[in-house]
Amino acid sequence: MEYYSFNKYLRDKFGCKVYKISINAGFTCPNRDGQVGTGGCIFCSGSGSGDFAQSNILSITEQIEKGKSLVEKKCKSGKYIAYFQAFTNTYAPIETLSLVFYEAIENDSVVAISIATRPDCLGDEVLNLLEELNKIKPVFVELGLQTTKNSTIDYINRCYENEVYDMAVKNLKDIGINVVTHIILGLPGESKNDMLNTVSHAVEVGTDGIKLQLLHILKGTKLADDYLQGKFKALEIDEYLDILKACLNIIPENIVIHRLTGDGAKKDLIAPLWSANKKYVLNKINKL
Repeated sequence: MEYYSFNKYLRDKFGCKVYKISINAGFTCPNRDGQVGTGGCIFCSGSGSGDFAQSNILSITEQIEKGKSLVEKKCKSGKYIAYFQAFTNTYAPIETLSLVFYEAIENDSVVAISIATRPDCLGDEVLNLLEELNKIKPVFVELGLQTTKNSTIDYINRCYENEVYDMAVKNLKDIGINVVTHIILGLPGESKNDMLNTVSHAVEVGTDGIKLQLLHILKGTKLADDYLQGKFKALEIDEYLDILKACLNIIPENIVIHRLTGDGAKKDLIAPLWSANKKYVLNKINKL
């Protein structure tokens, strides 16, 4: 089964191996502070899905240097993407966003920046800033769609409608930004067809890339409470591989696959425990 991997895309674009350095800029989320909701999405960890990001006590430059030092133990010839991963990375005053993004994009080791955010946090000022940054180096914006099924949207406490995602993709594409869509496979109550509908929607709206993320149940989340009460079951690996194959079969070859599974922090992972064995999972995916 052929697909256009993010690793290959980066080699084609930059001519070398490119690594992501996860950054925590110290932001929060409108779904946590009461702007649109409280408690956040029910699957989101206490670190705002930035479990592998650096400490926000460090400056952006210090976080990049620390990330580089870890990678350079294995490879000294690569380049880097500064990945603003934790929480909602366009949810702050525009002056703050400008300072942190420019500090990252002007770093000589950085060939691009990637910004994870919510589709409802992309106002005109933010779009103008992203457009300016994209003239310096490539900018990826990663949008957390997760699902398009209305009952699941309510259950996971996403707090925005699908039309908000659709408009965000259009606005970003209009200014030349590369859009990446996060989709979770295995959300409670979703059938295989529901998941394929979400993938199809992202493709039809015009996403440039897709992250397919296995649902992880993490300690300290509302999702974990429901799981431990027996309200749903986590996917088994063969179920996940079957869904993954079906997703890849409907994604056009020009859309970049940024992720096929994902890691949950082992200290917080409740289920599925098989996902903690990364080598095992990747071997199964490669055989598929």
